[in-house]
Amino acid sequence: MTRAASPVRFLVTCEHGGNSVPAPWRARFRGARRVLASHRGWDPGALGVARAYARELGTPLVASTISRLFVELNRSERHPALFSEWMRDVPAEERATILDRWWRPHRAEVEARVRRAVRDERTIVHIAVHTFTPVWEGKRRPTEVGLLFDPRRGREAAWCRAWQRGIVRAGFVAHRNRPYRGWTDGLTTHLRSRFPDRCYLGIELEIRQDFFDPGGRAHRGRGAAIASEILRAMPRAIPETDRRAST
Repeated sequence: MTRAASPVRFLVTCEHGGNSVPAPWRARFRGARRVLASHRGWDPGALGVARAYARELGTPLVASTISRLFVELNRSERHPALFSEWMRDVPAEERATILDRWWRPHRAEVEARVRRAVRDERTIVHIAVHTFTPVWEGKRRPTEVGLLFDPRRGREAAWCRAWQRGIVRAGFVAHRNRPYRGWTDGLTTHLRSRFPDRCYLGIELEIRQDFFDPGGRAHRGRGAAIASEILRAMPRAIPETDRRAST
């Protein structure tokens, strides 16, 4: 028999909401305008979805519009992809400035908000909104909505199973830990190392980018409906039926 826990607190983030490059470093990206506008430079549609979710859930939004090619907010400080090929030969002191001004503040604000919720003895569900390219290495991805989590954390797994069922009932192709794995290097992975499963659920929501135009606006029809249908399908309390790990 299904039981539900008490309602949770939500936090919405968007690490790749734009493709801007701060003025002192724009010369490094001369000739890279098309790359910055592509999925390599940002997640089209993600910021609009994140804003709508934060508004509907009545929760804070922590978002960045800095291009991931400038500095990758969803990678750890030692990760080789923290800086792209346009930034890898930046002097060490400039890198330190970039980390102090953009990378650390984003992660610190997210972690501080989680910590406050935990201190209040509330379970917090962190929804990190991303989008992904529909074609990868010449193959079309069948996934329309991906829910990324750590299968070793039973409450994350239960939440995503319930959420997936609702999204599928709404008529969309939803998969767990596709098109990426939810336990690799990233902001949610970092936060899981700080907070146990009983108080922190870190879930990356991935929506396929062909539901949006190149500027990030939702297409009419299914594109206009997908964000609201995903939100409608999302649990509002942690499912308690099955704590087993599952991918």
